[in-house]
Amino acid sequence: MDLFDNIGPLDYRYYGRDAKIFELLRPFLSENARIKYQAKVEAALAKALAKKGICPEEIAEEIEKASLLVTAEEVYAEEDKIKHDVRALANCIRAKVSAKAKPFVHFSATSYDIVDTANALRFKESAEQALLPALLALEKLFMEIALREKETLQIGRTHGQHAEPITFGFAIASYVSRLGGRIKAIETAKNNLCGKFSGAVGAYNASSLFFENPFEFENEIMRELGLKTSVSSTQIVEAEPLADLMHAIISCFGVLANFADDMRHLQRSEIGEVGETFDARQVGSSTMPQKRNPINFENVKSLWKEFMPRMNTVYLDQVSEHQRDLTNSASQRFLPEMVAALFLSAKRMEKTAGKMSVDRKNMEQNFAKSRGMLVAEPLYMLLAFHGHPDAHEEVRKLTLKAQAEKLSLQEIIKKEASLKPFLKKFSKKQLEIIENPEKYTGFAAKKTEKIIEHWKKELRIIKPNFYL
Repeated sequence: MDLFDNIGPLDYRYYGRDAKIFELLRPFLSENARIKYQAKVEAALAKALAKKGICPEEIAEEIEKASLLVTAEEVYAEEDKIKHDVRALANCIRAKVSAKAKPFVHFSATSYDIVDTANALRFKESAEQALLPALLALEKLFMEIALREKETLQIGRTHGQHAEPITFGFAIASYVSRLGGRIKAIETAKNNLCGKFSGAVGAYNASSLFFENPFEFENEIMRELGLKTSVSSTQIVEAEPLADLMHAIISCFGVLANFADDMRHLQRSEIGEVGETFDARQVGSSTMPQKRNPINFENVKSLWKEFMPRMNTVYLDQVSEHQRDLTNSASQRFLPEMVAALFLSAKRMEKTAGKMSVDRKNMEQNFAKSRGMLVAEPLYMLLAFHGHPDAHEEVRKLTLKAQAEKLSLQEIIKKEASLKPFLKKFSKKQLEIIENPEKYTGFAAKKTEKIIEHWKKELRIIKPNFYL
């Protein structure tokens, strides 16, 4: 079977042809990885058994070595015979050890002691070693763009309409903050993932046959793996820690989708404030040679549309009948795709935003289209401050008059005798803003700097050398 025989688009389209991306994801999210992590839990179990005197250390070492050799291919071949995936794993390990070691493979375990603990470990490590580094690299890039463009004048937009002046760096800084918050949420959630070793119904029935303190035995296995122990478990771990991680992942995906959508709209022909860099041989349309479409921004939004609804399935998996049913078994096998999709989108956004062009001239031209009306807010505020009894209504009427006469608001107010007593009270700085709305950007640049400094500090907790 070649790459293009795969059914899943993530496999054949989004990372299958990129060896670097594949090598970053494969150790955590592939089916071979799932088996390797389950085998790692089996090895940790054997080590804990040896520490508690149930089996000799050399037996535990033998089981650990055998566990490292197990492949998904042989486990699936065994499962085809016996129709049980975890028992198939145990049988494959048993086939590689001595007769003395065989009894201690999977000893006192139930299937989901292995499955849920292995999932917690691989999702934790995939977040630590792949997903979070990719998101932090994107966050660093957003910070650099925000600081570079902190003084770049841009018209703010609300409801798709021109609003008040801002700077482009300020617009990007909002994504610095939102992405930073989601990075912290993923960090917290992955650290809260937990495993369990409490048996078939969570009451430690099997382990109680051999240990006076089965809780400590469970903790010993989790220490070996670097995981927290589930405070309460049935046959499965509590569903919420994994749901929290997936929620953090999908809500982070939403931030990337919003950024991509904003940049896509700013790339519209009639706006033209940013643009994706086009490679020399890149084709934008199969029929219109001139087209340069925002394909990377659109791709991220499209992937988000596919994976965001899957969060519903994660929430559905919170419900399991009594001590456990099998209704989460198939659905949870698709969770690695959610991690992979966000990772791929973060890498794509980093590459695209890193080469994104900013057309400051077009930003100035777009700003100029509304320049004559932009002083409405400061004019209203200042008139009210200086005693005008109905400033908002007065300025509203003046804007209508300006539109009707095709004049700027500045030109209209100069002709309004009723405003002169109030305008005389304006300070030099206030009058300057009315005359030059380009200066009416508030504290956009300073706020941008504050946002960047805040998140540099916050994210150094996760990565001490972040942004150094």
